Amino acid sequence: MQRSFLIFALAFVALMVGALFYAAKLPLTERAKSPDEPPASALAESAAQATAPVIVSFTLADTDGVQRDFGEWAGKHRLLNFWATWCAPCRREIPLLKEFQAEQAGDRLQVIGIAVDFPEPVIAYAEQAEFNYPILVGEMDAMAVAESSGVDFIGLPFTMVVADDGELVGTHMGEIHQQHLDDIASILARFDRGEVDKATVRRTINSL
Repeated sequence: MQRSFLIFALAFVALMVGALFYAAKLPLTERAKSPDEPPASALAESAAQATAPVIVSFTLADTDGVQRDFGEWAGKHRLLNFWATWCAPCRREIPLLKEFQAEQAGDRLQVIGIAVDFPEPVIAYAEQAEFNYPILVGEMDAMAVAESSGVDFIGLPFTMVVADDGELVGTHMGEIHQQHLDDIASILARFDRGEVDKATVRRTINSL
């Protein structure tokens, strides 16, 4: 009896070893996949979406109520500054942005203010601020433009830098300072001269 049981046990072990050896030689595509594992095509599509350029396109009203298409400023690099009348850091940025726009007059860089606010307070504030760059207004619509940057959290102030071809090349969360503006102007000028590529522009602006 003991001898029969031993023979049976050895045969069972040999059978299991053979099965494991066979499974190990199967091609990877033939092995069972985890139900949670996404197909390779889905992973490739996700990676492509993550690296796809963001092309900025929108229409918002100005302080006169006229609808302005973003494409109106095509051919220039554009600095989109999102602000609100109730935001103290936003108001501190405005004199710097006005000086920056004056310095860039005639060059290929345009500042555009986008008020995430109601038209009435923006119009009243604009009268005393004497902006020298376009101001567009749109509460939720303006926020939708900001969110198109892909940033997870949007607070104010918030700045987007868009290249002359409409591609988003950088964002800056929080109050912008003179050094930020100088660095943005410098890297875009170098890009225009062919000294750096767009990937370098993107890295530089996003690191500010």
